[in-house]
Amino acid sequence: MSKIDYSLYLVTDRGLSCGRSLEEIIEASVAGGATIVQLREKDASTREFYRLAKRAKNFLHPRHIPLIINDRIDIALAVKADGLHIGQSDMPYPVARKLMGTQAIIGLSVESVQDAIDADGWDVDYLGISPVFSTPTKTDIHHQLGLQGIRDIRAISRHTLVAIGGIHAHNTAEIIAAGADSIAVVSDLCSAPDPCEAAQKLWREIRRGRGELK
Repeated sequence: MSKIDYSLYLVTDRGLSCGRSLEEIIEASVAGGATIVQLREKDASTREFYRLAKRAKNFLHPRHIPLIINDRIDIALAVKADGLHIGQSDMPYPVARKLMGTQAIIGLSVESVQDAIDADGWDVDYLGISPVFSTPTKTDIHHQLGLQGIRDIRAISRHTLVAIGGIHAHNTAEIIAAGADSIAVVSDLCSAPDPCEAAQKLWREIRRGRGELK
């Protein structure tokens, strides 16, 4: 796969999808400009997660959109996903890299400057800065990094930074301007009345934050 564009990163959540199918959310978000998709299925059985991942892969692969699996390395390997996203309490990164192989995309959540420092010697593909702002989709984290947290991590990290947590069209530009390379979005796409239109709005704000639009 060519160089990965993490700019607009969809993280799925069927519980926030207003009764719509996973496929509907993914297809509409990609039509609006989502550049990478993470399947996050905390409550699905292994078999259900596998089936959802296979369907997502079948849609995304011909469109050259990477599929990332959250946490579950067994699912990632079973469907030959493009990558895996892990958190601070998941499988250690060196073990995940050994199992996934050198060509896989592996992202790691960091919740502090120290986490980012600890990851500096690893060849992770990106760091997920989490959460930038408090959000109900991250119930296990009790603080927010804010814009200053992005600036602090940017100052010490060589990795691609993907910001997640409480991100929407009204704060995307300032998040990018603070030093994030891209944004990961859950509810602002999954719960949007029109995910395609929502993705287009987010893209405009990404470009604004990069200084490409006024």
